[in-house]
Amino acid sequence: MKNNIKVQRAIANITQEELAKKIGVSRQTINAMEANKYVPSTVLALKISHLFGKKVEDIFELDEKDA
Repeated sequence: MKNNIKVQRAIANITQEELAKKIGVSRQTINAMEANKYVPSTVLALKISHLFGKKVEDIFELDEKDA
């Protein structure tokens, strides 16, 4: 699954650490998601999208291999 969390963080001017604290995960989890090495749970994806004021589909996108 692809995502644009890094872009959304840049727009919001927050660090990985700040985002992690706001949604209750480690900075390493944010790093892994941004590197497309970790697929978040539905709840986590919803928390991230809510924090940025976006729809889940605006932040996360299925890869061809996932579809």
